[in-house]
Amino acid sequence: MDKLVIEGGKPLSGTIVIQGAKNAALPILAASLLAEGTTTIDSVPHLLDIDVMLNILRELGCRAEHTGDTVVLDTTSAHTSHVPETLMKQMRSSIFLMGPLLARFGEVQVYQPGGCAIGERKIDLHLQGLQALGAEIEEAHNRIVCRASKLAGADIHLSFPSVGATENIMMAAVLAEGRTTISNAAREPEIQDLQRFLNAMGAKIMGAGTDTITIDGVSELSPCRYKVIPDRIVAGTVMVAAAATRGQVTLQETQPAHLSSLIHVLRRAGVQIVVDGDIIKVGSSARPKAVERIVTSPYPAFPTDLQSQMMVLLALADGVSILKETIFEGRLKHVDELSRMGADIRVDLNAAFIRGVPRLYGATVEATDLRAGAALVIAGLAAQGRTIVEQVHHIDRGYDRIETMLSRLGARITRTSPVPNMPNH
Repeated sequence: MDKLVIEGGKPLSGTIVIQGAKNAALPILAASLLAEGTTTIDSVPHLLDIDVMLNILRELGCRAEHTGDTVVLDTTSAHTSHVPETLMKQMRSSIFLMGPLLARFGEVQVYQPGGCAIGERKIDLHLQGLQALGAEIEEAHNRIVCRASKLAGADIHLSFPSVGATENIMMAAVLAEGRTTISNAAREPEIQDLQRFLNAMGAKIMGAGTDTITIDGVSELSPCRYKVIPDRIVAGTVMVAAAATRGQVTLQETQPAHLSSLIHVLRRAGVQIVVDGDIIKVGSSARPKAVERIVTSPYPAFPTDLQSQMMVLLALADGVSILKETIFEGRLKHVDELSRMGADIRVDLNAAFIRGVPRLYGATVEATDLRAGAALVIAGLAAQGRTIVEQVHHIDRGYDRIETMLSRLGARITRTSPVPNMPNH
């Protein structure tokens, strides 16, 4: 397993262009199945999750090439709607294929998806939404089969604004007969990006970014070329890293409106932030201030995907902060690893009480999930001495060679791979 070796204590400095958004690219890749022909998608990062999605699409009969940051996907020869269990286990986002495969083939067979172990993430809302559109669902052990000779528009209310369920219903409903309305829909920027992509293919969708989305079904969609939005979580990670190392970093090609909750919290912590169009400048020279209370909630509130990174900055702040996680019950596993580096954090149920310390110290730590791994990298950058982050494959699910990205900003970070055993002669 690869490891990241970080020599800490050096402020980040420089300019960086943010990669395309993983959480926008994955559903867009799945949605490409809705139109026969060749779709070109730009600004797609090289990530383990993207590789898994492309491998699934190839298994379904598509031709997929990922060159630079562009994916060219020919769905003409897609011939099956059976997603292999081995690939579904590798990534939770494979569940996005249910909607488009059902809409295109009238049937889809999938398995319970895998992904980060950050708590229970049921797919009930996905299945209820597809049922409302006319699908019959059969569940046996780990296998799920959905069938529908015809999909029909429906009024669907989500009991929780699930991003995945909202997107799956959107993708199934675009080819359904009549109008579909999703109320209490998730409002994330990635859902707005999916709406723009589907509309570029000929769909008729309104309301993404609000809690009510309306889809008027069309008879067919056409391939298109589309550019994915920048990744707000990667941007946020870099912003927190700049603040934690007391550096000066300029982020280009961002969408600051997508980061308003983080910008607000960082400013409360005393970090200087200047926004100019799609450019964000982050600077910090003094010890950050504690932030009394941060609560993760669905967009546009503070994102769960930046909770662990923010905790690192608060661990170095002057005073006591409270960070409450309301989305995933298993998302405080990084606390033990940060404590090994000298952080003073106490967890009570889903709340972390963080008493800032003057500095962190290098240690050997383990990434337990994607965002926890990013947080440990930030801690290593800010810490005194050497930090080794193990289980880097988690980080590779969401960051395109994180060591290369941070090295451009002056970080002393390298990846080491295990030396294979040489055969005895």
